Amino acid sequence: MTLPVLYSLQHCPYAMRARLALLLAQQPVILRAMVMQDKPAEMLAASPKGTVPVLVLDAASENKVIDESLDIMLWALERNDPDNLLYAQDGEALAEMLAVIHENDSVFKPQLEQYKRAKRFHGEDEEQCRLLCEPFTQGLEYRLTQHDFFMGAKPSLLDYALLPFVRQFSKVNRQLYLHGPYSHLQRWLNQHLQSRLYAKAMFKYPLWLEHHELCILGE
Repeated sequence: MTLPVLYSLQHCPYAMRARLALLLAQQPVILRAMVMQDKPAEMLAASPKGTVPVLVLDAASENKVIDESLDIMLWALERNDPDNLLYAQDGEALAEMLAVIHENDSVFKPQLEQYKRAKRFHGEDEEQCRLLCEPFTQGLEYRLTQHDFFMGAKPSLLDYALLPFVRQFSKVNRQLYLHGPYSHLQRWLNQHLQSRLYAKAMFKYPLWLEHHELCILGE
């Protein structure tokens, strides 16, 4: 059976969360690494919006495409969830996770982009932009005062869906983050960043358009 094809950008947080979920679901895919300045025609044919990640489930039928990162995560984990990241025993857990992920994607992510931009260009509104991020990050900090991960004693879909964005936040003003009110979030983030899973998800594959090399994520 032909493996699905994943078009992926190395440091895109949405592509990162997709790769993490595919690895956690033990779902191997053909990975085609790319850069946004040089988008493969095959990817654009499958998903004209031109953003990553794009998962082509059947290379012979480009209609079978998933091009939203959360949908890729759910597709993978609904097929196989050996670590119970969906908290199947809790009938309300998935709805709670999806609500927080929606807040991350629709509210926190734009605020984070403003904060990054203010820091990069030495904007006078840097602190104001950081404070806009605080309700969300402090909500995560509070969750981690209750248990080791966002939903409980074990990792969940929520942890891996938010990991790339918390990582970005931690890097904007590194010293402020390290000395700020994020002690539980720091522990949580460090644990993930030092894991073998994260190392596998962040392995740098050769660019597909330059080498056309067959690369398998999850082997």
